Amino acid sequence: MTLTPEAPAVAAPTVDVPDNGVRHHPHADHILHAPPAGALAANLPPTSPQLYNQDLAPTQAAGRRWTSYSIFTLWANDVHSLGNYGFALGLFALGLGGWQILLALGVGAVLLFGLLNFSGFMGHKTGVPFPVMSRISFGIHGAQIPALIRGAVAIAWFGIQTYLASLVLRVLLIALVPSLASMDTNSILGLSSLGWITFIALWILQVFIVSYGMDMIRKYEAFAGPIILVTMIALAVWMFFQAGASIAWSTDHALQGGDMWREIFAGGALWVSIYATFVLNFCDFTRSSTTRKSIVKGNFWGIPINMLLFGSIVVVLAGAQFKINGQVISSPSDIVQTIPNTLLLVLAALALLVLTVAVNLMANFVAPIYALTNLFPKKLNFRRAGLISALIGLVILPWNLYNNPVVIVYFLGGLGALLGPLFGVIMADYWLIRKARVNVPELYTEQKTGAYFYKNGFNPRAITAFAIAAAISLLIAFVPALVSLSSFSWFFAAGIAAVVYYAIADRKRTFQDVSGEPIAVPSVH
Repeated sequence: MTLTPEAPAVAAPTVDVPDNGVRHHPHADHILHAPPAGALAANLPPTSPQLYNQDLAPTQAAGRRWTSYSIFTLWANDVHSLGNYGFALGLFALGLGGWQILLALGVGAVLLFGLLNFSGFMGHKTGVPFPVMSRISFGIHGAQIPALIRGAVAIAWFGIQTYLASLVLRVLLIALVPSLASMDTNSILGLSSLGWITFIALWILQVFIVSYGMDMIRKYEAFAGPIILVTMIALAVWMFFQAGASIAWSTDHALQGGDMWREIFAGGALWVSIYATFVLNFCDFTRSSTTRKSIVKGNFWGIPINMLLFGSIVVVLAGAQFKINGQVISSPSDIVQTIPNTLLLVLAALALLVLTVAVNLMANFVAPIYALTNLFPKKLNFRRAGLISALIGLVILPWNLYNNPVVIVYFLGGLGALLGPLFGVIMADYWLIRKARVNVPELYTEQKTGAYFYKNGFNPRAITAFAIAAAISLLIAFVPALVSLSSFSWFFAAGIAAVVYYAIADRKRTFQDVSGEPIAVPSVH
């Protein structure tokens, strides 16, 4: 099985739409309030401008550009994020040895491979983004609940990750121009002058990339993926020889017996929880995938194979550093700062910046853009929603959030605990209740007879199942007596939500499978 590079770009077609008789180009900064003219002849229910625009519309099957290589590079970037390295290196610090870390990550990888395939297939079949996908189970208006929860988690982390990337850039600039250190001593709203300069620079870079839409994000991920893989492998090889061509396979307080196995499975479960955001809105990316096979192949190389490589790098980095001086590193950036050659240090730091931006774009920028577009489809498109998302990520002063443990634990932790219940309801409804039968055009109509109108646009059964599972998930997350279950809270929450929804769902309804092609738009927009 091999990965092929992405197909050469094809010029995006223009689209005729009944919008004041104007002929629009897919990349223009306009808002398409009605489907293409051809939809009028398809005898479909009328689309509502409160539910439809060119970013929320399904993508046409022809002309999709996300290949298996595109999917693979998503994971080539995200798996090797600094946060993930911090998590996996923490397993070494807890007392897990080399093979035990690989087993923990392997357990999580196998579970993620299955979950992401099921989530990805939904996007490929329907061609719709996550907020619209949520209308299937929660209703055309109830979908705002999962969309805004997912968007709120992402928008906070967008700001925080941009701040963390700015720290790397500050170190890099000071290494190149030591006199800049004087600009890093004052404080303006909690950030130094140099901190503001580096944060704003990275903020502008990300806004610029996003302003060109999902296809530009695809291109950036394809560019960044190989850079990250080469950098991390080179760093591991360098550390291996620094340690005398051998490593320590565990710390001096290695876990044994039952404690060891508990941490292995807890580590695997937490590895899945880290990706709780992605398994929820993976359809935002696979709605433009070429085939189901491309999703499976991209996920195969990007999840189990890439995660095995990631785990090997973690073991080498941690084991080599521990052998050298008995220290357990917390991030690859700790090693980068010790590189004696200035040129190599600069190249490694630049690679970490490329990585952090790539991860931020895919994990924390796309979700709030679609959430805001879904909230105000008549006013916002991808570009405008991207700018608003970025502005929110700036005005919340994310460095203050990051340095406040209460915010991280209770606000972001609480929102994160709600992702499992959302996943359980959406998956149970799509795969178990309706067995992948979706009437895509009716996702965009406000007619009371529409399949997803339910009660005034809300599905009380889905909301009930979500509320029950969410309450349990929050208890597991925050009640000290249940701390032993906290590593597995995502599975409890998703499982309980799925079971409750399956038990109370309306089975008397008939489900139609209707393509969204008549109202679809080109996938490049």
